[in-house]
Amino acid sequence: MSEYKNNSNHELDEMNLFNEFPKPTVNEWRDVVEKSLKGATIEEKLVTKTYEEISLQPMYRSEDLKNFRYLDSKSGEFPYLRGTNQLGYIEEPWAICQELSISSPEEFNQVALNDLQKGQTMLHILIESNYLSLYSESTIEDNHMRKGLLLSSIKDFEIAFKGIDLEEVPLFIEIVHGGLGFFATFISYLNQQNYDLKKIKSFVGMDPLGDLVKFGTIPYSMEEALEIMADITKWSVSNAPNVETINIQGNPYHDAGGNAIHELAFTISSGVEYLRGLEKHQVSIDDIAQRIRFSFSIGSNFFMEIAKLRAARMIWARIVKELGGNEASQKMFIHSRTSAWSKTIYDPYVNILRGTVEAFAGVIGGVDSLHVSPFDEPLGAPDEFSRRIARNTHMILDKEANLSKVVDPAGGSWYVESLTYTLAEKVWELFQKIEELGGMYNAIQAGFPQELIGITAEKRAENIKLKKDVFVGTNIFPNLQEKKLIKRENSNCSKPNVQNSSNHKSYELEQSLKNFSEIQSFENALIAINNGASIDDLDKSMYLLKTGKPTVRPLRIHRGAEPFEYLREKSEEYKNRTGNSLTVFAANIGPISSYKQRVDFVTDFFEVGGFQVIQNSGFSTIEEIVETYKLSKSKIVVICSTDDHYAEYIPALVREIQKIDLNTTILITGNPTVEEMNLYKNLGVNDFIHSKINNYEKLVELLLKGGI
Repeated sequence: MSEYKNNSNHELDEMNLFNEFPKPTVNEWRDVVEKSLKGATIEEKLVTKTYEEISLQPMYRSEDLKNFRYLDSKSGEFPYLRGTNQLGYIEEPWAICQELSISSPEEFNQVALNDLQKGQTMLHILIESNYLSLYSESTIEDNHMRKGLLLSSIKDFEIAFKGIDLEEVPLFIEIVHGGLGFFATFISYLNQQNYDLKKIKSFVGMDPLGDLVKFGTIPYSMEEALEIMADITKWSVSNAPNVETINIQGNPYHDAGGNAIHELAFTISSGVEYLRGLEKHQVSIDDIAQRIRFSFSIGSNFFMEIAKLRAARMIWARIVKELGGNEASQKMFIHSRTSAWSKTIYDPYVNILRGTVEAFAGVIGGVDSLHVSPFDEPLGAPDEFSRRIARNTHMILDKEANLSKVVDPAGGSWYVESLTYTLAEKVWELFQKIEELGGMYNAIQAGFPQELIGITAEKRAENIKLKKDVFVGTNIFPNLQEKKLIKRENSNCSKPNVQNSSNHKSYELEQSLKNFSEIQSFENALIAINNGASIDDLDKSMYLLKTGKPTVRPLRIHRGAEPFEYLREKSEEYKNRTGNSLTVFAANIGPISSYKQRVDFVTDFFEVGGFQVIQNSGFSTIEEIVETYKLSKSKIVVICSTDDHYAEYIPALVREIQKIDLNTTILITGNPTVEEMNLYKNLGVNDFIHSKINNYEKLVELLLKGGI
């Protein structure tokens, strides 16, 4: 013991040695840094503005946290900033909850059994409705809807879940357009299989607000949607207490190009709308809140995504507490998926790296369940290889990186804590604006979320086209030699088993459907299912008679890389049609040091649009350039050299090129003065290529000029 004490004193003495050095002030630090910036200020060079309008500082200090509450709270303590469990993932690991985008029940069963044996711990099922006439086909396609499982009858459930013990395997089921018919069929299946409903730990959730803003419509009024949710929730409370029934999706706001503030404010506002709406239907706040599951996307801004999840728990806990919810109700359950918006169809293996970083942020932020996007997800239904890689990403983060061994590893970081609270304050401001509009439903009807997200999405799109925001392999460093993965259709090997869908329905079925259409309760739905009704039967009985269906402007769900992917596709179509690639001739003049950096820039500039840049080792005379250009048959020439050489070479070079083909587009690398630009344009130069121009728009212009 004395030896330990002596060692401790020695360590303290070593630490106290730092007291011999003067402690610099912030102003002294600023002076030193700004001297190295050669006259620029820290704010001009080192402060980064995010899409959330948060200014990220180059350095954070403990003083930055002096006005923030709850910094001393522990994991498992209100407001659950550091997680809802005292021991974090040591107590309960995050669920490996991979989406299975498979349509046929037979194939779903095969894939589910395979993936459960190989590490998946929760089955995440997207349900695709057969009653898609509720929505226009164009809306569904435009919104990049992920295809889901087609289940129409109890027979389909038997096929899909054969050999899967649902008392042991939890389900995460997202229902597309409603819930009553599907939920009743699911419960009827569980009863027929003699499951103990109290042992079923699953989520079968509907989110009418999320569906409304995604599709632009829902097949019932909002009040009717709340009635359905209340009916299902009350039945669940009494009969299947571990089955959650309310889904709140943040993914549509993220996938439309929104920022972290939008995603949090709109999902939390939706949660408050459901709390208030279901309370009016005699469901207690505790019964509602404990059956809500929030779904968020995890984007590429690593620390912002960590802060987003921590802020979400804190804000929700405080709201539910103020509304009278108990301790269990204050705990937010968070499911997350790595971003669909950030993935690309070109150089798709880079998606593995993107998904890993995003999943890392999700785990550090404290998700309860997680879907890691398979790298080929933008190309259709993922195959077995890509699903395996995605599952193994979970395993590496857990078993090799040991992230499950540390409680809230980001906690205490001055940067992360400051970002969390700053983000929370901005979310609260937007939440209050939504409250002033009368809640989330009114805000959606007024187009408020759509407008805000549209503004941010436009900023993102502009930065992507300017290459300020980067997609490696797509808008920088493309690989024109890559073997493109083939797009795959989602499997639909067999049609769903629709029971009693003919005109010869039994008297019992006809009567039970009639009773259900008159009183659309869960109990009547269950009776109809037990008499042989399909989910479609219930949906048609329920929705065709509905009036007052809301219609709003939907969000534009898309991926960020799509503009440049479109250019690549058009270039590939041209090559397939003509047998020739689009080419650009690089006219490199002078010694290699005078053009190397610029020709590298030009190569990347054009290859992101699918153009092949004809490379060379440089030319010493105009005659050499002209002779080589003749052989290239290219319609675009880019002159690369230093600015001071252009005045010497350009007049004669442009003249000789135009003698060969007057329609050749002649470009110069560099950003000359206005006077020089006018001079060169008068000589026949078409435009100038440099880092400040819009890469995408210039390539579109050239493709249009070429008739492509």
